[in-house]
Amino acid sequence: MTTNQDRVQPNETTVPLLHCPAPEETLAFWRALGFAVAFEQLRPYVYLAFTWSGFQLHYGPAPKDLDPAKEQSGGCLVMVDAVASYHAAFTEAMRRSYGKVLVKGLPRMTRFRAGSSRFSIVDPSGNTIVFIQRDEPKDVEYGGSKELDGLARVLDNARILREFKMDDRAAYRALDSGMRRRAEDAPVVEQAMALAGLIELATALDKADRVPEWGARLQALSLTPEQRTQVAQYVADPTHLEPWWPDPR
Repeated sequence: MTTNQDRVQPNETTVPLLHCPAPEETLAFWRALGFAVAFEQLRPYVYLAFTWSGFQLHYGPAPKDLDPAKEQSGGCLVMVDAVASYHAAFTEAMRRSYGKVLVKGLPRMTRFRAGSSRFSIVDPSGNTIVFIQRDEPKDVEYGGSKELDGLARVLDNARILREFKMDDRAAYRALDSGMRRRAEDAPVVEQAMALAGLIELATALDKADRVPEWGARLQALSLTPEQRTQVAQYVADPTHLEPWWPDPR
């Protein structure tokens, strides 16, 4: 007679084992976000285990020359049903523990725009933990949708770079180049969306010296209330736009 112990059962659990070159900072960070420490060992070698909701993160020793600042430690994917609620929970925890949402350096969390299907947390050890909604579109055109052209395609490309590849610098360059090459013939709402994206990204990338330039151009555009809503939905944090909103006509 064959028993369950005699055959492979499709009920496996995989747990990521991440490099940990900064154990004390990693412990403090995940505790601040509300994770429980299931195991803590610093000597003779590092082993840490954290639990939150229904998943776990485990950390082990890192190569001696691994620099967390290069963000090459590793990472994992966390597949969830509704990604927005996770971002909201970690936003609340960061504000409670740090007084703000950490968006620069290590550790940090990427911005989340309404309707997005993923975001990332980069821990103090340089690992990237990506939270992904299970029904996320499978066919993502990383060069911008081929069904679009002009500035609309640039906007789509920047969105993909920002939200899927988590590459703010590439998204900023795409929008900057797009505004130079494509803005003249683009509808006013597309121009405004590109400027809004540049304002938000410039703020995140320590390029604040260019924000007044983008802001003045946004302020000079004539937008209807409906268009203004559309522009606000393109960015994760519309409060960056408040000083630069044009008066609705």
